[in-house]
Amino acid sequence: MTAGEADSLAVWCRVRQRVRWAEATGAEGVTSPVAPRTGAEGIMSPVASRVDGFLAWCEGPVRRRDPERAARLRSAYALARADAAQGASLTFAVLARWQRAVLGVAEAPFRTGVAYAKGGRERYGLTPHTESDFARCLRDSADTTVPLAARAARVYLDVAFFHPFDDGNARAALLALTFVLAREGVVLRQVGPITITRYADDPEGAADLATLVAVLASADRRKSRIPTGPNTTA
Repeated sequence: MTAGEADSLAVWCRVRQRVRWAEATGAEGVTSPVAPRTGAEGIMSPVASRVDGFLAWCEGPVRRRDPERAARLRSAYALARADAAQGASLTFAVLARWQRAVLGVAEAPFRTGVAYAKGGRERYGLTPHTESDFARCLRDSADTTVPLAARAARVYLDVAFFHPFDDGNARAALLALTFVLAREGVVLRQVGPITITRYADDPEGAADLATLVAVLASADRRKSRIPTGPNTTA
């Protein structure tokens, strides 16, 4: 990165400290699990898939764009859901294993140079401490002093702005968010609103994302309370 270029990763690290994550979800909270049934592969059953927003996103806009891309993303999601069911910690090694499935490649190492996104409008620097800083941010996803929805939103933005991979970082960010939620039994019915463009220098936007995740999760929880009987499709 040449002199005078803004480092959006450094900007995000400062913004990250400014956001009041413990308060960002407002009145919304996620206190009870919303977990559709899973099949043997650690992925939603045909009935439950109707209410799994990640799968609906894969089978809708992603598949329309590229069926192979959608299939790889489903495979990565199955890995993430299996890891969540086992209570795995979120580490770069875990994220990289999913990313290999996302990209269909043998290796997905941490980037070795400056990364660019949004047509070059955001540039993410690289220092000797970037990988260790990212690892610390991933560990924060398990910090229960911060509400679940805020932790999920924060890790989504961490992955987006640390931009650890050469390709597919937006997909990695969404997988990380769904993993953090699924580890505590929450599966969103929709993820499309989460995937709009986010910016590193926007603390209000970061807080809004946390609120959005909380609202989506709370709506899912309310729907899950609808009683079902023997003649009702769950």
